Amino acid sequence: MPVRASVADVIAIFGPTASGKSAVAEEIAQRIPADLVSADSMQAYRGLPILTNQSPARLVGIWDLEHEASVGEYQELAHAAIDEILAAGRTPVVVGGTGLYLRAALADLELPPAPAPGERERLERLYDRIGGERAHELLAERDPAAAAVVHANDRRRVVRALELAETGSSLEDLCSQVIETLPTQSPADDVTLLLARTRGLEPAQVASWDLPNEPAAVRTARQAAARQLSEWGLEHLVATVELIVSELVTNAIRYGGGPIRLRLIQHQVLTCEVSDSNTSHPRPRQPHIIGENGRGLFLVAQLSRRWGSRSAPAGKVVWAEQAVGSKAVAM
Repeated sequence: MPVRASVADVIAIFGPTASGKSAVAEEIAQRIPADLVSADSMQAYRGLPILTNQSPARLVGIWDLEHEASVGEYQELAHAAIDEILAAGRTPVVVGGTGLYLRAALADLELPPAPAPGERERLERLYDRIGGERAHELLAERDPAAAAVVHANDRRRVVRALELAETGSSLEDLCSQVIETLPTQSPADDVTLLLARTRGLEPAQVASWDLPNEPAAVRTARQAAARQLSEWGLEHLVATVELIVSELVTNAIRYGGGPIRLRLIQHQVLTCEVSDSNTSHPRPRQPHIIGENGRGLFLVAQLSRRWGSRSAPAGKVVWAEQAVGSKAVAM
């Protein structure tokens, strides 16, 4: 545990509940110029006077009961409080019964990052939907070591382990690690490093269909997309997505060759993908008053949140995104 350099000037009092820690700390504060810093995970919340001894220490009653606190958040506040007390020429007295909080106040713990907003709720819904055994299997695939020590029925720990497995090191840290391996001399030109964190989707979030390269496939694709959107509770997107699917599949039939694949992906947005064997990427053109050329992609661009294309091993994929909206079924 990397101890902070200033910890030699800090008094720490630790013990079980109702052992008189606060009284001892307050007595010390009366005898020397000192300020108290709480290291109690319960005292940090407001509105718990019966469950906790509300001492005059700092970091007492700082959070509402609805607040989901983390050790990392507490550590930042504790370090700031201790440094402020030391800067004023006084002695910090860290007192509490939460061992992890005490260590966080006195040391620079390497703590895992907090989950992204909404990530914990998403994993909790996933656990409830697929069950503990299946969620534990997913954890075993992503972090076998964590799965070995967490029981499938322990919902809270399985969800947290999945959070950590998906989060890992920050992208900033990974970029720094890569840059540190580069030669020390300045590069001849600018260097840009782009990293992205990918995430696996649940099978229920993806639907795909293989279509023949013939005009009748357009109607089949529209009907399949409409049915899938209804199953996802996205009926309000059916009309728009049907038009996008129709235009993309029509273009694949007109300019591509071989089989066509339609895929819908529901995540933070709804993505519609159409792939074909033609390697040439589409280019938007201003449609003419007379003639059809350019109208398909023009419509897709107007109806989509954004659109684009990418190369694939056997051709290309053209995709378009739709904002899901408040009526979406969260996955």
